[in-house]
Amino acid sequence: MKPTLLILAAGIGSRYGSLKQIDGLGPHGETIIDYSVYDAIRAGFGKVVFVIRKSIEQEFKDSFSGKFSSLIEVDYVLQEIEYVPSGLTYIQDRVKPWGTGHAVWVSRDAISAPFAMINADDFYGKEAFETMAGFLTRVDVSRPDFCMVGYKLENTLSENGFVSRGVCVSDPNGFLQSVTERTKIGRSGDHIVFQEGESEVVLAPDTIVSMNMFGFTPAFFPLAEAYFSDFIRENGMNPKSEFYVPSVLSRMIDENKGSVKVLSSNATWFGVTYKEDRPVVVEKIEALINRGDYPRKLWN
Repeated sequence: MKPTLLILAAGIGSRYGSLKQIDGLGPHGETIIDYSVYDAIRAGFGKVVFVIRKSIEQEFKDSFSGKFSSLIEVDYVLQEIEYVPSGLTYIQDRVKPWGTGHAVWVSRDAISAPFAMINADDFYGKEAFETMAGFLTRVDVSRPDFCMVGYKLENTLSENGFVSRGVCVSDPNGFLQSVTERTKIGRSGDHIVFQEGESEVVLAPDTIVSMNMFGFTPAFFPLAEAYFSDFIRENGMNPKSEFYVPSVLSRMIDENKGSVKVLSSNATWFGVTYKEDRPVVVEKIEALINRGDYPRKLWN
């Protein structure tokens, strides 16, 4: 069974200033999504599912319609605030969906194979998709045996502002023990720090972090639904509360209901968190093309 690629593309890009998911960065207008799909196809993935919102649905589909549908099966699911488990209530003036855990949960009817989850605006690279495919093609589809591709923190920073990362702790056998979402991570002098209240907490450069590249089986969906239901009951009246994938995994591990293997990578992440990141990404893609990692024109 070929694995599926789930791309979280529902963000509006408030810090970027435009719909960054469809911003052309390659020499023929290729987006970061195009490169991710290209890498997934050559790694052996058989389907791609996009999580988007109604407000961007037509613009998004217009950008990708026909590009690679002859090479891989394509599907779309919508992530909207009102899509929650039945019988639950929440504050009515909320403006954003519920976060990455919610985005995966809404895709449950579109996915029946082991699958990788990634962000639309992060460039992971060929090696990461090959590593992920190697795990997903061997895993028992019925079991909650999951994985993630871990990156060294120093390889995941933006020079143009803070980033959020899941800071990971693994056991001696390489299984995830905990993942803690840290926001406002950046450089401060010679150190990498995150903000905790009014204080700065130093993180080691080789700290393993999540870049939201996780591998799951469909066993993830019932866990996510149960935990998401609890989350809505506890946080549904908070208009800014978010249900993160790392929160699902941390609770699952604490309750001994599944495992997450940390797959190592020396790759350097890059992405377009801020508008100022754009020229750097264009330059890095050009360098990869010149190195022979990608053709100058991805799709014919």
